[in-house]
Amino acid sequence: MSEGPTKISRELLLALPKNDLHVHLDGSMRPSTLIELARDYAVTLPSYTEEGLYEQVFKERYSSLAEYLTGFKYTCAVMQSEPALERIAYELAVDCQAEGVRYLEVRFAPQLHMHKHLGFVPVCKAVDRGLQRAADEYNARPAIAAGKEPPFVFGIIICAMRHFREVFSEYYANLLRAHDYAPPREVYSHASLEAVRAAVHARDHHGLHIVGFDLAGEEAGYPPDDHKEAYDYAHQNFLKKTVHAGEAYGPESIFLAITSLHADRIGHGTFLMEPDAIQDESIEDRAAYVKSLTQYIADRRIMLEVCLTSNMQTIPALNDLSDHSLRKQRDARMSVSICTDNRTVSRTTVTDELVKAVEHLNFTIKDLRAVIFHGFKRSFFPGTYVKKRAYVRQVLDYYEEVTRSFGVAAEGKPSALP
Repeated sequence: MSEGPTKISRELLLALPKNDLHVHLDGSMRPSTLIELARDYAVTLPSYTEEGLYEQVFKERYSSLAEYLTGFKYTCAVMQSEPALERIAYELAVDCQAEGVRYLEVRFAPQLHMHKHLGFVPVCKAVDRGLQRAADEYNARPAIAAGKEPPFVFGIIICAMRHFREVFSEYYANLLRAHDYAPPREVYSHASLEAVRAAVHARDHHGLHIVGFDLAGEEAGYPPDDHKEAYDYAHQNFLKKTVHAGEAYGPESIFLAITSLHADRIGHGTFLMEPDAIQDESIEDRAAYVKSLTQYIADRRIMLEVCLTSNMQTIPALNDLSDHSLRKQRDARMSVSICTDNRTVSRTTVTDELVKAVEHLNFTIKDLRAVIFHGFKRSFFPGTYVKKRAYVRQVLDYYEEVTRSFGVAAEGKPSALP
């Protein structure tokens, strides 16, 4: 990999302080751990070797987002106890630390792991414990303890589901039975409202690192409006908000996310700048609609959490990564961050995603610096704004130190938080 006179090596990308703002816990389990826990909990897998799982479950390419999501039934099946959740969270943090990720926001839906023996708060506490243990171990390193390097910091994002079925979890099965005569959309709304109320309670009364609320799952046929009450509650209780939108649906899905749900960030946003992806027939001038929406998002600095490999796997029309909208988003100076989505299901790392941005989308040193620092600046940092400013400044200084050690031209330093 190279760009002009400046070589962008994988070694440099590994050494840089990075962040991952969009990574699902249940999609980022070590395959070896999945196999071990499946045996412990008598969960049937298609294969009990890592090679077999990659061949049959965690593929390089999928026919649709729906097929991509089928692998989660195996990972979620082994995530039904506190020890399993704590271990998986711990290992995810350790794996991220090993490739230079200094800030991590892990997202998951606690309701997928709830049953009569395990409630919302214990689920969240287990994940928080695993992440905290990894952070404590990593931050005990002499260079970090002495303040010479930025520490590892994490946050937790609680996910609601756009829709669910009885097989998703015991919690969802019981909820559907209890609301047997209610319209499905009403039940989905009820579940998301319960989730956000529990999330705020866990943050405020148990001191957990819960920093945001998300809406995940298939977009088509499951509009974000169903979850407006939950997002209003998050908004009223100062819980930051992100929404999966524009991943498998058009720009109008993103519009609803930022207007109806007060989204601070957008998960994916792949089709934001694609007029042909609009499916709402009431929008007559599609080009003008996309232009106005893009300008609004750029002006408000609403971040797009971009996941290159995941998009390649789930969007059949995206056959060449060089056609990904990230290049256009970056050229428009939008606030974007490069994320993994699911490290195991997508077989990737943050470093891998940055390599692809360089090799397929002609990312320069300046581009890389911008997207990395957009991530730190637009993070849902679990602390005061003053502490966030100091942390970002420390990361900025360390970033420059790393680039100098690799002999990389600065091309202008990025600014800290205003």
